[in-house]
Amino acid sequence: MAVITGASKGLGEALAARGGDLVLDARDPVPLAEAAGAVSAHGTRVAALPGDVTDAGHRAELVAAAKWLGGVDLLVHNASTLGAEALVRLEERPLDGLRGGALEVDLVAALGLVQETLPLLRASRAGTVIAVSPDAGAEASAAWGGYGASKAALDQLAAVPAVEEPGLRVWAVDPGDMATDLYAAAVPDDDGPRPEPARVVPAFLRMLDERPASGRYAAPALLRGGR
Repeated sequence: MAVITGASKGLGEALAARGGDLVLDARDPVPLAEAAGAVSAHGTRVAALPGDVTDAGHRAELVAAAKWLGGVDLLVHNASTLGAEALVRLEERPLDGLRGGALEVDLVAALGLVQETLPLLRASRAGTVIAVSPDAGAEASAAWGGYGASKAALDQLAAVPAVEEPGLRVWAVDPGDMATDLYAAAVPDDDGPRPEPARVVPAFLRMLDERPASGRYAAPALLRGGR
């Protein structure tokens, strides 16, 4: 049974299509319901809960739904935001926007979900956490400082539980550039071809099948047979 945040579109929706019992989260209820309906049409049990992952009450609802479905084997933290200011140089980045935007969604909410689901993950024979973390967290690029800092922190948030919880698999996974709304909002002038999120899902499925050691992985390399 998997809990997937940011599951109404993009990579989250593509991962949900893999099947299995699911608890799905997204802020917009309409596309979330559509994504859940598409998955449940194949006989999958789905609990679709619209809400904001920065809300502790909403996170508790996600975990309660997971318990009702029988537990958690997989937590995918895919929810993300560029923040209200999108991409600006660090000298122009409002501190309140950074606190209440990318850091709150990418870092604080991720830790909250890990804390809430940890007992269920420990009880699973295949407890796994996937933090979706693009290369903005590992590479320095102008105007990506706020978003990149939140993803770099998310990488560390994945690395530490991997040490503290050796019975789990905890992966930070860079999906590579994809044709998503977030990327289009970040780089509106880039009209170059990028793969649809569904093209990246096989890399995640490979990891779930092979269960490599906890760590950071790049989906494009996995699709080529590497790491």
